[in-house]
Parts: sequence; C-alpha cells; structure tokens
Amino acid sequence: MKQKLSISVEEETVKLIEELIKEGRFRNKSHIIEYSVNRFLKGEENG
Repeated sequence: MKQKLSISVEEETVKLIEELIKEGRFRNKSHIIEYSVNRFLKGEENG
C-alpha cells in the first residue's frame, strides 16, 4: 500500500521534474520521486 509523504525541494528541482513529465518520461511527480528514490536505494545496496 502506498503512503503519502510531504517533501520540500528547491524550485529548480521542481522545474526539472515538470519538464520530464511534459516530455512523457514520467506520469506525475510521485512517479519520478518513487523511481528516483528506488534507484538511489538500489545503488546504496550495491555499494
């Protein structure tokens, strides 16, 4: 089950996220944040 989170990010980061969504690479902000966090965590697992 998914849980809601509240985060604060720099305005420039939001602009970059919105551009990726406009390009169709992600469905929405939640999608890109979840994808990015999972990639980061998997990288941390691999050292």
